Amino acid sequence: MKDGLTIPEGIPSLMSSNVAIVMNSDAIILESDRFVDEAINLMKDRNDRSVLASHKGEVVGLVSKTDILYKIIAEGRNPSKVRLREIMTSPVLAVDPHTTVKEALSVMNKRNVRQLMVHAYSAVLGIVSREEVSRMMEKIALSMEDAALEGTPVCIIDQKTISYVKDPSKAKLSCPYCGSPFDTKEGLSKHIDRLHGESGILEGDVRHMLE
Repeated sequence: MKDGLTIPEGIPSLMSSNVAIVMNSDAIILESDRFVDEAINLMKDRNDRSVLASHKGEVVGLVSKTDILYKIIAEGRNPSKVRLREIMTSPVLAVDPHTTVKEALSVMNKRNVRQLMVHAYSAVLGIVSREEVSRMMEKIALSMEDAALEGTPVCIIDQKTISYVKDPSKAKLSCPYCGSPFDTKEGLSKHIDRLHGESGILEGDVRHMLE
């Protein structure tokens, strides 16, 4: 769960969900004339990757760990003497809370950024980052693996993203673990090895039934 929201059942479901499901709603906001060392301490205490810089109550920039690494540490500058406005990225790219995770990732890819501000009617709601999306994907994968080990016929790879045979009605064989259709024993065998190897070990390899 994240802020009371249920973890999606699969990657496609995550991609079509609103960014609220992966958003950090407790974003750090500091005035742009504050020094970088204060931002570093807050980021460390709250395990955040970025700080929003504001001026007179309006967000005007974003400072990330990458900015600090390349603009402060790599250049040997003293973070207690450099103000956020000197290294911040501006303007801040933002999306509204109805944006899907897939759309947010598309914006990040096109603009070559790792995080976006989420806002509504000039109010900052939080930050969505590529790292948080990756963490959510990992949670989904692990939950599916747990279900598979408990005996539930689950494929880690979503079946809709793979075309096993052109016409499923003509399939000669089906996976005994997840029901995916195949037209050859070889294709089915490779599928079981790749996705259901542990199931075969725990439950006994059922491929002998096809011989």
